[in-house]
Amino acid sequence: MKTNFLKLGLALVAILTFSLGNAQQTTGNVGKGEDVSQSSVLDGTIRVIDNKGTKKFLQVKNGLTLLTDATPDGGYVSTWQLGGTLTDDTYITADGNIFALDGLSLETGAASVNAIDGDNAQPGTTTATGWTLIVRDEATGELRKLAATDLIQSGQEAFTATAGQTAYALTGAPVLPAFEQVYVYRNGAKLVANVDYTVSGSTVTLDPTGLAPNDWAVLAGDVIEVQFVK
Repeated sequence: MKTNFLKLGLALVAILTFSLGNAQQTTGNVGKGEDVSQSSVLDGTIRVIDNKGTKKFLQVKNGLTLLTDATPDGGYVSTWQLGGTLTDDTYITADGNIFALDGLSLETGAASVNAIDGDNAQPGTTTATGWTLIVRDEATGELRKLAATDLIQSGQEAFTATAGQTAYALTGAPVLPAFEQVYVYRNGAKLVANVDYTVSGSTVTLDPTGLAPNDWAVLAGDVIEVQFVK
């Protein structure tokens, strides 16, 4: 019985413990964190003895928690559970397998307008509200939060033209996306992208020099409206 328990415990150590350095350790030895004969209430160790009397220790760290119940009949009951603080960089390689979270609730509320960098989301510890998106940094694989307003940005500005005016620079000099995502209207009539106008930086330039019957001119008082989505 002790031998089976030891094998199970050592297997858990191999799977669940990581290095004390900054990067995740997958080989080698892990130093014992606490020299006690019974697990402490949180993040301690459990001492076991194999069939030859050699003392071994089981411990948890890096995103896992060890809880101990000292009150049940027959002795202590220690439980490993998910939840805790990541102390090291941690990578899980899916390697062609599905990594999924089931049972997630459907979000129907409003997007967050007060998201906080590094916010603690445990109940009663956050002042932020609403929802954000999870994105992956392709350089590091790190998961980060993204405000909904940063996923899709849009803008609109209207200009009153002078006679023959072709260039219109948007206030604040936002960098406009490709012409396919910029929509320009003259007095409410949509102009043809990359034909009747071109886009460069934060400026839209009209091109009224098309051949008849598609030639036109910018008149004084024309309302030129620019909309963009990126």
